[in-house]
Amino acid sequence: MSVQPETNDRTAMRVHPELVPAFEALPEFADPYEDIEATRDGFHEMLAAFPADRTGVCSERFGVARADGSTLTVEVYRPEGAVGAAPEEGTHDGADEGAGSALPAVLHFHGGGFALGRSLPGQDRVAIELCRELPAVLITVEYRLAPEHRYPAGVEDCYLALEWVAERAATLGIDPARIAVAGKSAGGGLGAAVALMARDRGGPALAHQSLCVPDLDDRVGADEEVADDAEAALGARVLNGRGVQSSWQHYLPEGTAKAEAYAAPARAADLSGLPPAHVLVCDLDPMRDAGLAYARRLMDAGVPVTVRNVPGAWHGFELFAPDTRVAKEMTAHWTGQLREALHPVSPTVV
Repeated sequence: MSVQPETNDRTAMRVHPELVPAFEALPEFADPYEDIEATRDGFHEMLAAFPADRTGVCSERFGVARADGSTLTVEVYRPEGAVGAAPEEGTHDGADEGAGSALPAVLHFHGGGFALGRSLPGQDRVAIELCRELPAVLITVEYRLAPEHRYPAGVEDCYLALEWVAERAATLGIDPARIAVAGKSAGGGLGAAVALMARDRGGPALAHQSLCVPDLDDRVGADEEVADDAEAALGARVLNGRGVQSSWQHYLPEGTAKAEAYAAPARAADLSGLPPAHVLVCDLDPMRDAGLAYARRLMDAGVPVTVRNVPGAWHGFELFAPDTRVAKEMTAHWTGQLREALHPVSPTVV
């Protein structure tokens, strides 16, 4: 698809040709924190208007007790009929998709700038699709949201969910050797942080961390300046560095000068000993460079990493252009990397 004639500035030249119509239809980017409750209500109204297709997937909600006596809600999605049981010792061969065998598990942390993005009960589209496609048991985590609950509330909820899943792996029909964390945007940042916490606290072992357009660094956008008219036109419609900064200002405790590593994983001094990772970034995303830098540091620390950049795409573009080849290829790649990590092929004996 070619760029439409009326689009003749340099901004359009940066947007992938297939995505130009979706880009031109975008409204000006609005600050979600201006009225966060209204933003959340609008998001849930949109979800309710387009229910997810739950074919082949069932789910159950559980309450997990926090140390203060409050309750964290998690929802466990699984393929219908895949009740599962933990494999007997010595029998795991990495290819256990049949009935009665344990499935891998993915803790899925939703995005939304640490402040919104929570799905309606039983309606997490990403979890449902991954549950079917991998297949795997997907656990969604209704972590506490900013700005009412600032760091470390949200990430501690995510880590608590990991402990809960690992402790109940047999009951949930999960293979404890194949637990991964995954998330997009803020959810990707939370996944990276949980991997750090599990390593540092001697917690449950993770087989993989899937970080899609992850929000990893509180320094992104701190010194942003609009370079030219093209940059200004792009930033008026999609997430820019100032928008990223707004998210961090509402997530971190007031007065924070430097984020801790469990808030902003890019701040971690040591990335050795972490699980294998997949890092996916988008070309026009202000968080792209931080994601690529984190991937490089993981590699330098000896962590196996795969990386993909989506050319000409902005942060969250797949929500506005889901039927484009670009979006479908991105989703297929992300899903495929998770499948390969959680359903490894047994080596061929020669």
